[in-house]
Amino acid sequence: MGEPGGSAVGEPTAGESAARESAVSGRRVLIAGASSKSGIAVASALSEAGATVIAVGSNRERLDALLERVPGAKALVCDLSDASAVAHLAKRIHTTLGMVDGVIHLVGGWRAGGGIAGQTDQDWAFLDRSFATLRITTRKFYYDLVASPAGRLAIVSPTVVEHPLAGGANYAAAKAAAEAWTLAVAQGFRKAESSAAATIFVVKELAGLEPELAQHVVDLWKVSADELNGTHIRLGVQPSNNTDHPSQ
Repeated sequence: MGEPGGSAVGEPTAGESAARESAVSGRRVLIAGASSKSGIAVASALSEAGATVIAVGSNRERLDALLERVPGAKALVCDLSDASAVAHLAKRIHTTLGMVDGVIHLVGGWRAGGGIAGQTDQDWAFLDRSFATLRITTRKFYYDLVASPAGRLAIVSPTVVEHPLAGGANYAAAKAAAEAWTLAVAQGFRKAESSAAATIFVVKELAGLEPELAQHVVDLWKVSADELNGTHIRLGVQPSNNTDHPSQ
């Protein structure tokens, strides 16, 4: 966070930029849900650090708006909940850009109801679709990440997974499933003896923390896989307290 006379919040100094660029420069990073506010922040930070940004979303107009902010990005429309569409996406990326070094999953959505009895099937279907985008995308690009010299997978998860509420049971359950899936991917990386790593960013509320998220995403390539894999990184807290130990 900026000191008086220093860089603005979310804007790295020249020295910080050079350090980040040396780690992430040249990496091909796919951002799922890239047209969101957090997606634009992450895409901008990665692009400035020298990465090739592959921005994926379901809405062409919103992706075009992202390109105005991040002109060097590659913007691709895809329904990430559709396995055949993601297979086509993967083939297109592999043919034109090569294998990816990172998948940053920012597909979200919120639904709540009135207590346990108010958790509707319609809301669950909506939330399950978001989880499906994670499952399908990581399956299709899993071996890219395993083969990469520094493959990285990251998702964003809410603190309600740890303390779920009856009124948000559907939401907490879907996010818990996403965390379990990501930790399973982390175990797969470990078993493959890969230099890839999967991590979970944990937030109480993401609004206002987009610059911090973007910085942490860029910095994923500055940390060793052994140190990073299977960890929860908490945003909006003091740095000394923001990383949990990896799951075994």
